[in-house]
Amino acid sequence: MQIKAESLQKALLRNRFLFSFLFSMVAIFIVSQVVSAQQPEPPTIDGKFQAELIDSVAAALSQTYVFPDVAEQMNKLIRKNLKKGEYKEITDLREFTMRLTEDLRSVSHDLHLGVRIIPPSYGQEQNENFEEEMLRDYRYNNFAFQKLERLPGNIGYLKFNEFVDAKLGGQTAIAAMNFLGHCDALIFDLRDNGGGSPSMIQLLSSYLFEEPTHLNSFYIRESDSIEQFWTQGFVPGPRLFDVPVYVLTSSHTFSGAEEFSYNMKNLKRGTIIGDTTGGGAHPVDIKLFRNLNVGLKLPFGRAINPISGTNWEGVGVIPDIAISSDKALERAQMEALDTLMKTESDEQRKNSLKWAYDGLKAELNPVSLDESKMKEYAGDYGPRHITLVDGSLFYQRNEGTKYALVPMSEDVFLLPDLDFFRLKLVRDDSGNVIELVGMYDNGRTDSNPRD
Repeated sequence: MQIKAESLQKALLRNRFLFSFLFSMVAIFIVSQVVSAQQPEPPTIDGKFQAELIDSVAAALSQTYVFPDVAEQMNKLIRKNLKKGEYKEITDLREFTMRLTEDLRSVSHDLHLGVRIIPPSYGQEQNENFEEEMLRDYRYNNFAFQKLERLPGNIGYLKFNEFVDAKLGGQTAIAAMNFLGHCDALIFDLRDNGGGSPSMIQLLSSYLFEEPTHLNSFYIRESDSIEQFWTQGFVPGPRLFDVPVYVLTSSHTFSGAEEFSYNMKNLKRGTIIGDTTGGGAHPVDIKLFRNLNVGLKLPFGRAINPISGTNWEGVGVIPDIAISSDKALERAQMEALDTLMKTESDEQRKNSLKWAYDGLKAELNPVSLDESKMKEYAGDYGPRHITLVDGSLFYQRNEGTKYALVPMSEDVFLLPDLDFFRLKLVRDDSGNVIELVGMYDNGRTDSNPRD
């Protein structure tokens, strides 16, 4: 089936609440497929072109931008700059669109708003296979679902980098949530997620609530209307409405990924862990000025959370637990394990949870030992051997593999490559190391005296 690019645009934007990330992906894809193949130089422009583009941008802002008063202020600025000759020296179209974006954002502080070059062929018949190419690209990238894992303690982990429209990525999302369907806690990793479609937010969130729940609303300026988003009454597979949820964020978490985080936080359904997010809460449409080969990412509404009555625009989502994003996963695992330990009645499982907790704690809070202390541990303990090499301790059994030892305390060590096994050094009353004890995650121990 062949579909013109104009039809594609309508198809991709049929859900008007598609966030800017999808548009960015579309634009990047088009440029990579068309511009990279031809490598054209950016068009040269003059004052007449600049005036025409500013008129077009100003008209679109006046008609559609979410805040009319801000639109008026932006229009005044770019018209004043044009009149004063601020753009006179700019003859490169790419440079001019970047400058316009900078000037518009200096007033609005809206990171969704932007002026971008579009290829001359965009919207023309030669792009009739674009939808098929986009779908191929999405399939190749597994609809942005990057990693699915069951972590120690029966904690489910899901990393995905875009909220792809549920009409496209819904089956993959459902498969992921069913894989996680029997986990005792969930971690959603949105640290590299730039946003996407509310339909995917709605689908994934529906697994986390027992009853229909109001997630978010959008106010649309042009129609002066409000669109509500609720969880779905039915999902394929088990719901996980009673398990702890943790959402990992970074400064790169943006737009739709922020909505998911903000929803979970305000509904008290999830704990947000990491860095404050980027701060973009406006749904975006695409206004094309084809005669100028320019497109405008145009925020046409604003999110309204049913609990806070506001949104995260310009401020981001503030984490419940602020920690560097590169340590957020380990911290979330610790929080989940600690919560599960408090409710676990089975002693064996509780010991397993504590084992995993202590290992993560050691990773987040590393212990340093001076070399003189490490020399006391080096030696032979029956078939087991501890050696000191270049300031690091290593463990080996007979002639087997050597494993690095990481101190959890002064006398207990973990082996990063053997999660189920740890070592403890025992001293006598005089402080001499006399024994090496092997400890296992099932509670079993064995020991060897020092030779």
